[in-house]
Amino acid sequence: MSRRGFRAWWAGGTALALSLGVASGAHAQSAPEVAEELRRLRATLDAQAAQLAAQQAALTEQQQRLDAQAAEIEKLRSLDAASLDAMRGTGGPGIPYAAFGQAAAPMAGPARELARPVPSPEAPVAQSAEALPQQPVGEAPPETKPVPVEAIPEGAGVLTPRGVFVVEPQLDFTHGSSNRLVFRGIEIVPGIQIGVIEANDADRDTISAAAAFRYGLTNRIEVEARIPWLYRKDRVTTVQQRDDQVARTIELDGSDIGDVEVSARYQINDGRSGKWPVFVAGLRVKSDTGRGPFDVDRDPLGVATELATGSGFWGVEPSVSFLYPSDPAVIFGSLSYLAHLSKDINEDFGDGVTVGRVDPGDAINASIGFGFALNDRFSYSLGYRHSYIFETDTELNGTTFGSNEVQVGALTFGMSYALARRYSLNATFDIGVTDDAPDVRVGLRLPIRF
Repeated sequence: MSRRGFRAWWAGGTALALSLGVASGAHAQSAPEVAEELRRLRATLDAQAAQLAAQQAALTEQQQRLDAQAAEIEKLRSLDAASLDAMRGTGGPGIPYAAFGQAAAPMAGPARELARPVPSPEAPVAQSAEALPQQPVGEAPPETKPVPVEAIPEGAGVLTPRGVFVVEPQLDFTHGSSNRLVFRGIEIVPGIQIGVIEANDADRDTISAAAAFRYGLTNRIEVEARIPWLYRKDRVTTVQQRDDQVARTIELDGSDIGDVEVSARYQINDGRSGKWPVFVAGLRVKSDTGRGPFDVDRDPLGVATELATGSGFWGVEPSVSFLYPSDPAVIFGSLSYLAHLSKDINEDFGDGVTVGRVDPGDAINASIGFGFALNDRFSYSLGYRHSYIFETDTELNGTTFGSNEVQVGALTFGMSYALARRYSLNATFDIGVTDDAPDVRVGLRLPIRF
């Protein structure tokens, strides 16, 4: 090898060795940096995974809240409201015509659950990491639930929601009694009487079984039909004190269909502002399908041998009712006017008595009370109902006679228990507080929603 070739070989080998040494040194210096970069990447991935987990937890919680709200809305829509419903004007309950002996047993039922406006769902959770909380999501505040007040009497509850059909079997028992002492004669001087002392003891029982059907045309309009069947029994004992004591007992009964009724109710406002109650206007029409007092069988002397199961006259009752939520109670009330249509009887009833035109007394009905929910299944109500019945004009042998006006007042108590989502059992109790009111009335209702 020449000297020039050796020098070239030596220079190339030296350069190669130097380049390999430099490369090896460079490789040894970059390894820690790569490890640190990997650690940073893993930390970033872990942070993103934690954020995604927080996002998923927040979405799951929100979905649960939305599902709960949807279930609550569906529950409210399935209930009746006023009720009245929301309102059932269940207009206000009417007093059947009582001047001819029909038991004064106004319709009473559950009123339906008062639904407050359900808050709108929250805005969806943003999908960007910047919009999500970096800390674990805390517990959501407890939701405010509506106050269920099923025990509100019919005519003061929430109206039937749109498209919901309600079948309501009803059973009522009414008992009334009276004890009166009457002197038939004259009193010549104080303490000296000439005539007959007569004592009357009357017991009257009425059992009514009815089926009511309600349907919500819209969320503010509902229609209803009610078909009753009645059984009545009276036992009247009369004792006359003359020279000797004479006692006579008369027992009468009767059973047949009662007066079929149809009604419509309209919720005037929604009451969501909280400043005004929910108002419901109603109109009830009562037919004369029951056997009236002039339709029953009589003996040759014109004395009835059975009892009537209806008033015998058509009636129209406009009404207005209100329902005002005041947590935790609900205040309700109603006012109505029952107008009876007069009718020409033109029949002879023995002993030369001819009954001509009869104009039954109209009635003003009012009620007030409150309902209270102890929990989501049980509620009760307390109230007072009063009816003022005007005099009845009856034409006898061409002469018109007027009867006395009647005052019917009763304290009311109601209870309701939700058996299931579609069923609830309602009980009502009326205690008479005036002379003309029945002593007690007990009613059971079982509304079934479809």
